[in-house]
Amino acid sequence: MKNPDMVEETMGKCWSATKDQFDNLEKHTQWGIEFVEKYTKFVKERSEIETSYAKQIRNLSKKYQPKKNSREDEESKYSFCRAFLTTLNELNDYAGQHEVIAENLTSQIITELSRYLQDIKTERKMHFHDGRKAQQHIESSWKQLEACKRRFERDCKEADRAQQYFEKMDADINVTKADVEKARQQAQMRHQMASDSKGDYSSYLQKFNQEQNDHYYTIIPNIFQKLQDMEEKRIERIGVCMKTFADVDRQVLPIVGKCLDGMTKAAECIEPKDDSKQVVESYKSGFEPPGEVEFEDYGQAMKRTASDTSLTNSKEGKEKPVSKTKGKLWPFIKNKNKSPNQHKEPLSHRLNDFMASKPKMHCLRSLRRGGSGPEDFSHLPPEQRRKKLQGKIDDLNKDIQKDMDQRDALTKMKDVYVKNPQMGDPASVDPRLLEIGQNIEKLQLEVQKFEGWLAEVEERMPSKSDTQRRSGIFETQNNTTVSNNCAQDRESPDGSYTEEPNSETQVKVNTHPVPTSSTPEFDDEFDDEETLPTIGTCKALYPFEGHNEGTISVAEGELLYVIEEDKGDGWTRVRRNGEEEGYVPTSYVEVFLETNAKGAMTYI
Repeated sequence: MKNPDMVEETMGKCWSATKDQFDNLEKHTQWGIEFVEKYTKFVKERSEIETSYAKQIRNLSKKYQPKKNSREDEESKYSFCRAFLTTLNELNDYAGQHEVIAENLTSQIITELSRYLQDIKTERKMHFHDGRKAQQHIESSWKQLEACKRRFERDCKEADRAQQYFEKMDADINVTKADVEKARQQAQMRHQMASDSKGDYSSYLQKFNQEQNDHYYTIIPNIFQKLQDMEEKRIERIGVCMKTFADVDRQVLPIVGKCLDGMTKAAECIEPKDDSKQVVESYKSGFEPPGEVEFEDYGQAMKRTASDTSLTNSKEGKEKPVSKTKGKLWPFIKNKNKSPNQHKEPLSHRLNDFMASKPKMHCLRSLRRGGSGPEDFSHLPPEQRRKKLQGKIDDLNKDIQKDMDQRDALTKMKDVYVKNPQMGDPASVDPRLLEIGQNIEKLQLEVQKFEGWLAEVEERMPSKSDTQRRSGIFETQNNTTVSNNCAQDRESPDGSYTEEPNSETQVKVNTHPVPTSSTPEFDDEFDDEETLPTIGTCKALYPFEGHNEGTISVAEGELLYVIEEDKGDGWTRVRRNGEEEGYVPTSYVEVFLETNAKGAMTYI
């Protein structure tokens, strides 16, 4: 039989060690669950970043998308604008792939880990509940073993005292035999109780040893094995999620690559030469370049006059164009009614003005009109006007064809209704056919109108032979009247064409030959116009600096004479001090027409 003290010491050491390991495993598994929670939070934040990034990319793409206006059609003509638009569209698809990443992270990792966390917490709680229950059972058995041991120890001590008392009484001759017998019976009873306690202690000790063996070699190992399996599954699940984390990105790489390939392909499709040619096509005006500037000899008293062409020198008997009717003195044309004492501008100033001048002055007018031009595009240069008119005609023809197709379809439907009345009433189609027919007639009238304007523009545009003819020198013709249909002779202050029918100029023989010069923008100038009568007065509301030829500078509050009212082009012709004349914007002056003038009224 083992010594009880040795058994107690051994059991105490084994229990203490086991208890420590149980607590350590409990802490370790709790840390593992916290790690899963931390990784879940990490993936969730990554998903939020992807969602935010995709939103910012989409907003960026939307911000730089071309606005729905006329400028969009103009930009689409250039390859670099189309490439940029393709890049924006591909970037929008690229943002969509980041949204896919966020969705897959949420569905394949975050949701799965959140569900797994609940399961692993429940499983861990169950295993440690079983472990604590086993610990409580072994602790209870240990306490019972301790109680049996103390009872056995107490009974042994009582039996020894009873035996010593019996021996003392038996040796004493003065003690009666009855007392000795009583002491002997007491000693025997104590020895029997000690023997019974010993038996109980021995049997319970064997039982405890068996339970302890089962506890440390069966129950606890099984619980630890379940905890180990749970921990391995947790680690395996973390590994799978980390692999999924990478696969989610890898799955969208092919589409992302296609988006990047689309951007690259769009960039490779940029054609600088074609874009530069498109600029020429977009801004080609159709105007002829100005002629050469003549030499001005300040050593001789010479007066510059306009010539028929840009290359003729001063000759005897030179023709001099004169206005047949009261033609307009448009901007860009020098005012010939100058004082003899007025200083003539130097040649360098004229060259500088020519290089810096704009071919059109419709910017101010476009601002007043809200940026919209007339229906016939007369505010544009000839070539651009021709393109706009042709484009309008093509659009109208497309609309006509569309309506005609719709009319044919309705006609066939009506025929079907006539043959099969049960399918529908043929008369129900007539209102729509009538409406479409009226619309077609209206569109055809529009086409005729724009074709007339197009024919007029093409007639006015100089042909190749006209250009060659204008580059030579005209021979002097006596008493000849010619009709000048050149586009520049009818150009308005904003570079547009006016529809005035009387635009002919009469060429007469000048008996006094004088030196002539050419004007950069026009073949003819109105040199010998008669002085126009005054039809009213005006007051300048704002200062205006007339940098272009044909305009006149005015100061705010200045009073001027009106010699020609606004013809609808936004310009009023005025005179200062009976000598200096020119055009000013109608919106810059307050006009007071005389009561007997045509269309007399006061307006701002």
